[in-house]
Amino acid sequence: MSGFNRADDDGVTRGARAIVALPERGENARTTEARLDEAAGLAAAIGIVVVDRVAVRLREMKAATLFGSGQVENLATAARMAEAELVIVDASLSPIQQRNLEKAFGAKVIDRTGLILEIFGERAATAEGRLQVELAHLDYQAGRLVRSWTHLERQRGGFGFLGGPGETQIEADRRLIRDRMAKLKRELEQVARTRTLHRSRRQKAPWPTIALVGYTNAGKSTLFNRMTGAAVMAEDLLFATLDPTMRQISLPGIDKAILSDTVGFVSDLPTQLVAAFRATLEEVTAADLILHVRDISHPDSAAQAADVLTVLREIGVTGEEGAPIFEVWNKLDILPPDLAEHAANEAAHRDDVAIVSALQGTGIAELRDAVSLRLTQGARLRHVDLDAGDGADLAWLHAHGDVVTSMPEGDRMQVDVRMTEMEWDRFQARRQP
Repeated sequence: MSGFNRADDDGVTRGARAIVALPERGENARTTEARLDEAAGLAAAIGIVVVDRVAVRLREMKAATLFGSGQVENLATAARMAEAELVIVDASLSPIQQRNLEKAFGAKVIDRTGLILEIFGERAATAEGRLQVELAHLDYQAGRLVRSWTHLERQRGGFGFLGGPGETQIEADRRLIRDRMAKLKRELEQVARTRTLHRSRRQKAPWPTIALVGYTNAGKSTLFNRMTGAAVMAEDLLFATLDPTMRQISLPGIDKAILSDTVGFVSDLPTQLVAAFRATLEEVTAADLILHVRDISHPDSAAQAADVLTVLREIGVTGEEGAPIFEVWNKLDILPPDLAEHAANEAAHRDDVAIVSALQGTGIAELRDAVSLRLTQGARLRHVDLDAGDGADLAWLHAHGDVVTSMPEGDRMQVDVRMTEMEWDRFQARRQP
């Protein structure tokens, strides 16, 4: 992805001056200031300079412009006074509303969905991530055709004149988009099949998987680095990392486990992105335990947590079949002392919460213990009949269970081992040809 220039020849580049307009209808759980801060943070993530932020109270949404006529004039004045090249509307705009506002403001207009798509387009590092972002971007742009999309002709290998006799430019553009989207979906299906194959191999291996999820900038990547010793990008930016990263870790009583860092969530995540990144988020659906990392210092931490759970429901993670969710309350180090004490007391009375500072390392040892306990709880005594020379399976049982007795009987070995249902299933899968 190449930023705003993707669909518009006069696109806005890094360093562009912008104002943020937040439509308010009184139905959001967040504070106005927090929502404006987040919108400005999203803009800053791709180098846009926000020079003014305006909350606009809506009595009703206008079909043509979203805002009322007087509000449009006020925003146009604010854009001129700020010498803004861009107006970011922190809501979803229809194509008609976007075009009408651009005419009224004399500046480029993008909505929340477009902004998040631009961030994802700039940050996606892997081939799969780029495919997913391009698919989401095309889906979004399909209803916003204002200029030629013939640049896609090169990506399709070049077939000469794509528009047949009498075919209008917009029809040709739409056909190009449909063809490109179909090709991307086929490529992503192949990626998904490859990932499923890899996952099935991991499930036969003796390693439980743990997925980190959380609102963007909650500190997931910092926690991931702290627990794995990796060097994943972890900055004070929204969507600092997008592509999933997996590393091996050791836990008390568990020889090996796989920790997966996933894309951060955000409120009103574009439906195009939820659909496009469903394959990536399948790593979450296949996890044995989900660590929900929360920025406990954020004033809207509860609302952010609700947004994360909403996305998890959308991708089918929650429910009886889903993995258990364990909360990690992060950023203890920046809480005022009285609030830190209150949070620590609350966490101490819950068995599904650990409180940490991923940046400073506070509480990480306790978190490891809690994760290990979660992965091994429910263990019960099981009897295994092994070949006496099967040292590999016996070593596996010692590494992943609590071997109570191990008695040789002729050419056999009778083993009593305490194991969880999850580990027992893995052992059974391991023994299958």
